[in-house]
Amino acid sequence: MTVRRSAATLAATAVLLSAATPIAIAAPTPPPTRSAPLPAGLYGTKDPTYDGVWRQSLAFLAQRVEGVTPSAKAVDWLIGQQCDNGAFAAYRADVSRPCDAKTMLDTNATAVAVQALVEVDGHRETVNDSVRWLKSVQNEDGGWGYAAGQPSDANSTSLVIGALARQGQQLADITTPGGKTPYDPLLALSIPCGGKDGGAFAYQADKAGKLAANADATAAAVLGTMGKALATGNNAAAKGTSCHPGTDLNPEQAAQNGAHFLAGALAADGHLDLAPMPGAEDTAPQPDFGNTADAVVALSASGHQDKAAGAVAWLKKNSGPWAEQNGPAAYAQLILAAHATGSDARDFGGVNLVDRLNAAGPKPAAITTPDPSTDTGYEATQKDQVHSGDDVIGGVWWFVGIGLVVGAGVGFLISGRRKNQQL
Repeated sequence: MTVRRSAATLAATAVLLSAATPIAIAAPTPPPTRSAPLPAGLYGTKDPTYDGVWRQSLAFLAQRVEGVTPSAKAVDWLIGQQCDNGAFAAYRADVSRPCDAKTMLDTNATAVAVQALVEVDGHRETVNDSVRWLKSVQNEDGGWGYAAGQPSDANSTSLVIGALARQGQQLADITTPGGKTPYDPLLALSIPCGGKDGGAFAYQADKAGKLAANADATAAAVLGTMGKALATGNNAAAKGTSCHPGTDLNPEQAAQNGAHFLAGALAADGHLDLAPMPGAEDTAPQPDFGNTADAVVALSASGHQDKAAGAVAWLKKNSGPWAEQNGPAAYAQLILAAHATGSDARDFGGVNLVDRLNAAGPKPAAITTPDPSTDTGYEATQKDQVHSGDDVIGGVWWFVGIGLVVGAGVGFLISGRRKNQQL
């Protein structure tokens, strides 16, 4: 589980947050450029009200997998967004004012900030405080909603799983009083094999308990059920996709079912489509660049990089104008998709995605071109992680997860998101 949290999208979401059924949301349109000066250290030129922390964090993740060290100014800006209780909001314009009951604390922003700050290293207490808050707002079903107390959804739960895993938590030990783990709500949102949507995940169940296939939620949940974060290594392993029948699935089977669905959804024309905005005059499907990039990452992470090849080719050919319009988060998504599939992010359809992303923020502290031959795609399992309480100790703090020589990345662009109800 991404990132297309535009002002229009998030404003609508804020109003509808208490709704039991997720709503289809239109393609993200970048918010208008603000006339007021943007904060020093922030990536992008658009209004950060709804995505400041999200786009900053994704930028760090994408830079780290490409050997780029963000500037201290940029890292300090992100750390300064944290509330005293460890949570993050989407954006705090005035950080001199403490967070209060009116501050909309955001599990997505908090989870992606955790993943990003793990990768830039040296901010253990900041990360641990955020993890403690995330664990404190876990729902009774084991998952998380976009805001604390909201019903669990696949995207938010998967993002938090990625954050907890990157910090070193053992996910099977994070249980509710009723014994639910973070995997349980994802398994409950997995659609059984059999129909055209078999294997997919729903964003949430509707009021009647029905599950509707959602490609973005599926991409997020594939990573979530594997215990992976937003940035994954280059996993060149290839295996056939199949849908495991039945409802009594383990997380790995559910992840493979989701990959099977995504492979089928991309097979026709190499991309996913956006659902039209309710009431929109133009109801023709439009390509969804961001969710397509997310699906590429999910397929590669689950061992099906070959099934993502067509989508990578399509993104190389068509994503340039979209990324230029949408800015740092879009460039970051494409970089993470390129990295997951062994593609060259510095020549992605003729575009140097890394240079474009670096130019969207403060000058990086350092740039080292990574050696692709050293990226094994290794993903640490929970038994490889060493932790004591909430603190990661030893070398695992920097290296657990993706086996990158130049310093890690994390796993998936899924949720800052307020994901669309779409195929």
